[in-house]
Amino acid sequence: MQYLFCITALLAFASGKASDTELSNSELLLSLNKDLLRSLEIQEGLPNPSVHLALRLSDRHNLAKENEHLNKLKTNFHNDLQNSLSNNKAVVGRLALYTLALKSSCFDLNTVSFTVCEQTETLLTHLKKQMDQEKTHIAHSNRPLTNYYQYSLGVLALCVTGIRVNNHVSQKLIKAVEHEGFKHGDSDSIDTYAMAGMALQCVKNAGSHVHNAEELDSALSKTKQKLLSSRGTDGHIGNKFSTGLAVQALLAMGSQVSDSDAAMEAMRTDARNNNYHNPMAISQTLPALQQKSYLDIKDKECLNEDNTLVLEQREPVVKTPSKTKVNVTVNVVTFSGDSTPYSVAVPQGSSLLEALELLQEENVGFTFEKESSLWGPFLSVVNKEQARQGDRRYWHLSSNGQALTQGIGDYRIDMAQTITIKNISY
Repeated sequence: MQYLFCITALLAFASGKASDTELSNSELLLSLNKDLLRSLEIQEGLPNPSVHLALRLSDRHNLAKENEHLNKLKTNFHNDLQNSLSNNKAVVGRLALYTLALKSSCFDLNTVSFTVCEQTETLLTHLKKQMDQEKTHIAHSNRPLTNYYQYSLGVLALCVTGIRVNNHVSQKLIKAVEHEGFKHGDSDSIDTYAMAGMALQCVKNAGSHVHNAEELDSALSKTKQKLLSSRGTDGHIGNKFSTGLAVQALLAMGSQVSDSDAAMEAMRTDARNNNYHNPMAISQTLPALQQKSYLDIKDKECLNEDNTLVLEQREPVVKTPSKTKVNVTVNVVTFSGDSTPYSVAVPQGSSLLEALELLQEENVGFTFEKESSLWGPFLSVVNKEQARQGDRRYWHLSSNGQALTQGIGDYRIDMAQTITIKNISY
């Protein structure tokens, strides 16, 4: 009898511990959800369709704030896209994200249109045209106008909205997987593999790619293996900022949930350590932690949704600069290989952007320009030399030889180091 009591007590203890963990994880999801919702109140620049996607995929909602954000997307983000299309810019990635965001709110996509050269056409028509331009560029130059991440987003957006993806369009993505064409510098681009995996899985689920079905299955298998083989000892897949999309892709492609256990725990640890400051990072992580992916948007009906998410009032945080200064060497390497070092002392905890602004103010010959993106500001011109997407070049950032996984607005300088800014091609 005493033995039975001990067993019962142990089972109750184990059950209680599991419940504690479950509660803790539930509270963490709620905290991330609130952080993402709160980011809408302090966002700078354009509204972010990726943030909207994550909020709509979540289990809990604040429908008033989500609808307010949707209206901003339909005006501010829409107008920015209209301007880009009028200027003949390749914007397939942003156009696709906009499509997915509207779809996640069950908005009638046939009522959304853009006017180019006095011709008005629907959003989906423009997306298909952008994808055709990308496909043609791949055929002629063996690479997209933009990149395969944006191309994958385009395939995904068309598929999720019920548009049959042209076999020639999806075949270009399959071939890119087959020839391992997703690189960022010398490394595999895990974000691109993840987005391509979700896009191709959607195509497979739709049953429209009847030709070369074996190639499609092979590409999905190779993509899944790339993601699984990129798992680190710390649980991340690629790095902490690519893990969310990677887990989404693995779930979408039918991997066992247990395959992502370590990655899930790594993301929870990052969240508890407040490593996700950027709303874009949270927007890709939150769906994964809820075991969802962008493919779930396809069947979303927007009926009987929970509307209990409430934000508590918070006192504004006043940031006081640290009195401790750290020395930073900024080494600029041009496309031709010329290197110029600069030195600057910055308050401990400064962002890299703040450090570069201080360096520029010192009038030592260093200058830079930045542009905005959904991830925040990024370098476009340094010392009057450009590194733009249209030229298939970018400014690669590293600290003491280690590549940075955060942008100039997010990376914090806590100790003396050498920051290298190098113009490289891709």
